[in-house]
Amino acid sequence: MHKWIVTTAAAAVLAALAGCKSDSSDDPAPAAPAPTPTPAPEVVTPDRINLSLIGRYSSGVFGESAAEIPAFDAANRQIFIVNAQKGAIDILDASNPAAPVLIKTLTVEDIAPGAVINSVAYRDGLIAVAIEADERTQPGYVGLYDATSHTLLDSAVVGSLPDMLTFTPDGQYILVANEGEPSDDYSVDPEGSISVIAVSDRTLGTVSSASFSSFNAREAQLRESGVRLYGPNASGAQDLEPEYIAVSADSTTAWVTLQENNALARVDVATATVTDVLPLGLKDHSQAGNGIDASDEDGVINIRTWPGVVGTYHPDSIASYTAGDQTYLVTANEGDARAWGEDNDLYWAGDASKGFVEEFRVKHLVHTGGFDRRAGEDLPPQLRALAAGALLDPSVFGYCGATAADPGDCRADDQLGRLNITWVDGYLKDSSGAPVLFDASGNQNAAGDRLMYSQLHAYGSRSFSIWDADGTLIWDSGDAIEQYLASDDCRLGSDRSIPCATYFNSGHDEGDAFDSRSDAKGPEPEGLALGKLGDKTFVFIGLERMGGIMVYDITDPRAPAFVDYFNSREDWILDPETNLAAAGDLGPEGLLFVPADASPTGEALLVVGNEVSGTTAIYEIEQITE
Repeated sequence: MHKWIVTTAAAAVLAALAGCKSDSSDDPAPAAPAPTPTPAPEVVTPDRINLSLIGRYSSGVFGESAAEIPAFDAANRQIFIVNAQKGAIDILDASNPAAPVLIKTLTVEDIAPGAVINSVAYRDGLIAVAIEADERTQPGYVGLYDATSHTLLDSAVVGSLPDMLTFTPDGQYILVANEGEPSDDYSVDPEGSISVIAVSDRTLGTVSSASFSSFNAREAQLRESGVRLYGPNASGAQDLEPEYIAVSADSTTAWVTLQENNALARVDVATATVTDVLPLGLKDHSQAGNGIDASDEDGVINIRTWPGVVGTYHPDSIASYTAGDQTYLVTANEGDARAWGEDNDLYWAGDASKGFVEEFRVKHLVHTGGFDRRAGEDLPPQLRALAAGALLDPSVFGYCGATAADPGDCRADDQLGRLNITWVDGYLKDSSGAPVLFDASGNQNAAGDRLMYSQLHAYGSRSFSIWDADGTLIWDSGDAIEQYLASDDCRLGSDRSIPCATYFNSGHDEGDAFDSRSDAKGPEPEGLALGKLGDKTFVFIGLERMGGIMVYDITDPRAPAFVDYFNSREDWILDPETNLAAAGDLGPEGLLFVPADASPTGEALLVVGNEVSGTTAIYEIEQITE
């Protein structure tokens, strides 16, 4: 419970009396007593915190992203939540957080017909929205609205597919991550960029673009450093795709996740310049504490280490904070595969011009019969152009039975066979980047037609990480998230009564789905928010697939501590699509911390948009001192 020192208005009364003169103009005015200092409210630092559900608004729409990114206006006590199904912002009255009510829907047809909203941010009576054009490869927009009247104040053109935006802490700029995704058949591939928009007098000023054009002659250098550049026929500027933005406390520097590229961009805000592209490296799943559950069909929880398997961090959300006068970055390492044209039959029939899909199961990659057995089903034509099949390096994968010519038990369903990986990385290459080829017997042979994989690159790292300002890894949660979900301590539901292990690694859109996500990205940490409570900094992390919010104390960036896990999904058995009202909250996407001094209840809150259930959940943060 918060403790506050109660103050009075005595000082103000004395000051007013001191300004009154005596009735006799000959008498000197009496000396005013010194004003009594007003004590500041006591700042309480909690020993621990707990989340509890206090309110929920439901759009009633399942699986259509009807609740994604939230923003909050403390003055009007309103929540703005991106409703992608409507392509709009739902405005909720949150005066009573126990019963938020939809009061209005804000559309952007007045800016661009057919456009949809991807992100929202609030500051000082202004709402900023990121707007994707009707054709996503075309330039998008930013709209600026009055937070009280909800009227349009100004708009500006930005880059292709503005996916996220934020105000700088000083309020002088809006920064926009323009992802620049390609068309579904990859025939059009816009450049990614970061727009820097000046804000003054409630209008949008100059729009500057921090582009990646200066990296176009440096693709080989970026690849060598570990940046993933692999889009077909793409320049560096086309292949780098900004996702999410964090800004330094002094508003001078921004860091932008380049999710598919497994990297960060560092941006000088004043000059709108990308100064660095920082590769994040790979997570070694052979190391103790970095295990994963790799199979969705073994019927058990099996979190273990896997030599030769690495994780690409692929962060989605990012936030920054200061500790010991240094800036640190926190990322939720969701993982993301490029899968363009996956619904196009012509692509799967072998027309590489119709898309690009990089995901493949290990069991299909290293089958002794080669790739052609998958033709017409899920064989990417770009992979088939490289080789007719693939092998596992026996010096790495001998532990699961691989020989030079045969993957052995490594491709079994209860081993690595079900794991989804990218075929783009991990095979042996020569100095020019071309594949080193082997024959079907596993002998290196220039006339061979087999790739040799010495690493298997899985998506995401099933963790959250803390990095320094140069993109150097300071701390990673390892396999702690999966381990906790498998433990007896973990409980589900708003009453915390359901054992997590019963529904370990469940999907967010299905009922009774034990272990269904283990072959993919596990619990899939995606969204995050930071909150300052007293002298401590906490991170709240949304697990997109398993659902729920992990809470860690990250005050010391080198020694974060687990604090809480809360999951307000209520029913884990019934199909949520047909039993949405009973389901609770599914698929947390965007998270927002509301400090106590801005909260309608006087207690700190966490607002979460859940894209699968279409619900906006409001959690109270109980601060406990012992």
